[in-house]
Amino acid sequence: MARARVLLLVLLAIGVGAPAEVAAQEARAAVEAFVARLAEVRISDLEILQNLTLYHQDGQHPISAGEQRMLFKLPQRQRLEQTLEGQREIQVTVGNRAWVRRADGKVYDAKAVDSVRALASVVVPFQRRATDMLADWRARGVRDDVSHVARIGGRPVTVIGARPGDRDMPAVWLDAEYGVVRIVTRERLPNGPKLVDLTLSEHRPLTGAYFFPRRQEAFIDGKLVVLITVRSIQVNTNPPDALFDPEALRREH
Repeated sequence: MARARVLLLVLLAIGVGAPAEVAAQEARAAVEAFVARLAEVRISDLEILQNLTLYHQDGQHPISAGEQRMLFKLPQRQRLEQTLEGQREIQVTVGNRAWVRRADGKVYDAKAVDSVRALASVVVPFQRRATDMLADWRARGVRDDVSHVARIGGRPVTVIGARPGDRDMPAVWLDAEYGVVRIVTRERLPNGPKLVDLTLSEHRPLTGAYFFPRRQEAFIDGKLVVLITVRSIQVNTNPPDALFDPEALRREH
């Protein structure tokens, strides 16, 4: 269960192949254009039902599967309900704090996992300015003075944080319509520093100009560790505040 939380979701980065000042301007322009696309989209919350598959460390053989229900209530509240190998766990995140209810009913405080917050900023990039997104990526080691244009899935993307040919640099692949479609970063995991790569694909329109990825694949040092496939998404259902209340979490049965 802990392995699933650590590997489930990941982080962000940036880069360029032109002079630093020009590259930084191009990176900022690409992010600003994407943010502007979402200016008229009105979403206050999301409810996502998805399947989760964990893979053996060889990256080829599934070892367990489960289900997740994710709730995002903007701007800073999240709830993850996960059932894996028959064990149900709930994590509530409010800002930088998190609480976890284990399968045995015990609730403990936990540091909000950076990868969870990062995922929220990727798949729910609302109420954020381009400046904030770039600063968030820089804080994770992504350079915003390096970038180039590439293609992924047949579509042009702006790669922020890496030059052509760089394979192990923290970087963000930004599609003008879809948003972030790939994130590479270096993470300090329980078994040491690793290169973490999150790929988002199978984007479908959800509302207005907002596209949501129905498939997420997480790789560590090039090996697949987690596959998530979305079954359904609902927007603006106004979930009760109690679902994000740590005290209410302690009282749940």
